[in-house]
Amino acid sequence: MSYYLALSLWILLLALLWGALLLYRFWRRRRLWHEAQQSPLPESWRQALERLPHYRLLPPRLKERLRPRMLYFAQTRNFQGIGLEIDDEIRAVISFYACLLVLEIPEECYPLLQRILVYPSDIYTRQIDEEGGVHREAKAILEGEAAGDTVVIVWHEARRQALHPGRHNVILHELAHILDFEEGHPDGIPPLPRSLVGSWTHTLYRRYRILKKRARINRYWGDYRLLGAYAATNEAEFFAVVTELFFTRPLTLKKHFPDLYKEWRDFFRLDTAKLFGTFER
Repeated sequence: MSYYLALSLWILLLALLWGALLLYRFWRRRRLWHEAQQSPLPESWRQALERLPHYRLLPPRLKERLRPRMLYFAQTRNFQGIGLEIDDEIRAVISFYACLLVLEIPEECYPLLQRILVYPSDIYTRQIDEEGGVHREAKAILEGEAAGDTVVIVWHEARRQALHPGRHNVILHELAHILDFEEGHPDGIPPLPRSLVGSWTHTLYRRYRILKKRARINRYWGDYRLLGAYAATNEAEFFAVVTELFFTRPLTLKKHFPDLYKEWRDFFRLDTAKLFGTFER
């Protein structure tokens, strides 16, 4: 057998194996989705979810739409506890917020997400700042992080924020980053329908530029204090912070930034001011 013939046969074999692997993954996901559609919520999940104000405020039809999505999400992602055991409450709460975020987006979301690393308490990491040629090193507290196919969640903070909604929700924040990654570059532009791209980019970048200017001089904050200095870090953080507010402080966001609220409502296809506005009353 000639060298080139042998090489061709090896390439063909590898292609067949790769095709078989893709076919198996497709079949497995279809099977898991079918099982999720037929399966009720485990009682332990139901008890955990009923403690969440966000879940309790949802109408029954949306809870039913969430049920198979949550079960499927939990089955197709690898939850890993770092210093704690992954239990049903952790799976239920993280799956709920991940699927709430994309509830009305018909396509399968988070195709890149594979691992969810859950830490019990705050993570301390080194942070180096430079200003005027002077480097300063400090410890920073990390509540969560997202990078491509992995999300890091600090459970102590995530659980507290879920049970007692404020303006922050680390699960929503980090999963918003994963949505942002789906377009290839974290730039504050998630996988938008073509009809929304023009108005979204105009609104986001206009508001981001104003916020960044006010954060730089640390004056004349006005309504932009709602968004905060962290949202001025870059466009990706701006998107994640506004996404948090869209679900946790929707009436306030709608009042002070109706243009942002409209863009987020059109993309997520949820009127969160009607669903969750009672948080602020």
